[in-house]
Amino acid sequence: MRALARNWGWMMAVLAFGWGSVWGAEWTAHQEGDKVIVKIDGELFTEYLTAPKLQPPLGPILWPIIGPTGKPMTRSYPMADREGERKDHPHHRSLWFNHGKVNGYDFWAKQPIQHREFVRVEGGQKAVIETRNDWLAPDGTKVCEDRRRLTFHGDRQCRMIDFDATITATEGPVTFGDTKEGCFAVRVAETMKVDANLGGHIVNSHGQRDKDAWAKRAEWVDYYGPVDGQIVGIAVMNHPASFRAPTYWHVRTYGLFAANPFGWKDFGASEDGTYTLPKGKSISFYYRIVLHKGDHQEGRIAELYRAYAEEKK
Repeated sequence: MRALARNWGWMMAVLAFGWGSVWGAEWTAHQEGDKVIVKIDGELFTEYLTAPKLQPPLGPILWPIIGPTGKPMTRSYPMADREGERKDHPHHRSLWFNHGKVNGYDFWAKQPIQHREFVRVEGGQKAVIETRNDWLAPDGTKVCEDRRRLTFHGDRQCRMIDFDATITATEGPVTFGDTKEGCFAVRVAETMKVDANLGGHIVNSHGQRDKDAWAKRAEWVDYYGPVDGQIVGIAVMNHPASFRAPTYWHVRTYGLFAANPFGWKDFGASEDGTYTLPKGKSISFYYRIVLHKGDHQEGRIAELYRAYAEEKK
C-alpha cells in the first residue's frame, strides 16, 4: 500500500507539472543559417533569431512563440504585421534580453548585442541552445559579452523555457545603470494585455494584480488572457540563485512584461540600483518561462515555482 501511495503521488506530480520528458515528448532544435528552429513532436514551438532583419539590430530574440493551444502568445510587431496589433515600442520584440544603461549605452532600444556563435544546439527529451554574444558600443568596440543557455522542455499542456545568461566584463568594468528599461522581457499577445479589456490580468507571487504588480519585487509574475477565445498565460519565474533575486518587475497593463534587477530608483526605491561589474567578473541571471492554459491557478504557477526554486544552479 505504501508503494502504491508513493507511485500515485509521483503520478499526480507528473500531471501537475506537465513533465514532457516522462511522457516522451520529442524536442528538436535545427539550425538553419542564422536561426534555430525548435519543435515539439514535429510542430513549431519557436525560432531563435540571432539577427532579425530589423532596425535598429538590437540582438537575438525568440519569435514566434506557440502556446499549448497551438496559437502564438507574443506580439508579432515589428517582425510582422498582424491585424489589430498596436504598433508601439518597436524595440519590444517578442522575447529578449538586454538593458537600457550599460556603461551609458542604451542596449534596450539602440545598441546591438551581436551573436558570435552557437556553442550547442541539440534536441531529445529537451532541446538546448547555447550561444555567445557581444555587447557593442556605437563605435563597434565590445563593452562586455554574455553566454546564454536556453532549455526547452515540458509537453503540449505546459511548455517551458529556461533562460540562463551570464554576463562577463571581459574588456573592463561594466556599469549597469538604474533604469526601468530592462532586462529580460516579453511582449504578450495583444488580446492578452490588461488594457484590451478582454479578460487579461497580471498577478504576482504576492497576489498583487494588474497595475499594482508594477515596480514590485516578486518571485514570479503571470500574465494571462485570451488568445483566440481561450485563456492562456505566460509566467516568468526568477530563480533564487539569480542576480539580486527576487527581482523588480517592469510589467505593464499594455503588454510589456520584464524582470529588472537594476531599476530600483526608477521603481520608487530609496536606494540606487546601479551596479558595477569589475573586469574579469561575471553575474548570472536565471529565469523560467511557463506557457500554460488558464489563469495562474489552473496553471499551478505557485507549485511550479517551488519546484523550480529547488533546482540547483
